[in-house]
Amino acid sequence: MAEFLTDIKEIRARAREEIDRGPITSAYGGDLPRVIQVCNEALATELVCVLRYKRHYYTASGIHAGAVAAEFLEHAAEEQEHADRIAQRIVQLGGEPDFNPDTLTARSHAQYDDNLDLIEMVKEDLIAERIAIASYTEIVKWLGDDDVTTRRIFEDLLAQEEEHADDLKSLLERLPGALKS
Repeated sequence: MAEFLTDIKEIRARAREEIDRGPITSAYGGDLPRVIQVCNEALATELVCVLRYKRHYYTASGIHAGAVAAEFLEHAAEEQEHADRIAQRIVQLGGEPDFNPDTLTARSHAQYDDNLDLIEMVKEDLIAERIAIASYTEIVKWLGDDDVTTRRIFEDLLAQEEEHADDLKSLLERLPGALKS
């Protein structure tokens, strides 16, 4: 095991440097502008997912719509929580969360969907969750030990996106004719 950092006087001296940077110390190893940009892309992804799930919730119809719509609403609320966590982290990093609706879909990894077919809604939501899983897995690996706090946020989001994908897969398995190509 390597020696602990340095003596406490050195730690105190470093903490006083660039105090205006808040939680970003000289120990921060990430490319801060790029981390903020990636976080803003993830924020856009989450916001598009909120909008897609809300659209699906309100437009779901048919004999199986009740249970499926309830799942859409639950996922919309959880995606909003994700967006809030990411926006908060962007601010902590000294950035500005980008909520600009004019560029939201261009920055999002996932796509918006306005399908009216219940099975297609579930499929599109599952695809979007799989995109988030792939993106967040890559972000976690990319951040590594350079920004542990942001990495942990994305690890938490990743776990919930995997739960969403599993929920949606289960819904598809229960909807008649959903898994036929």
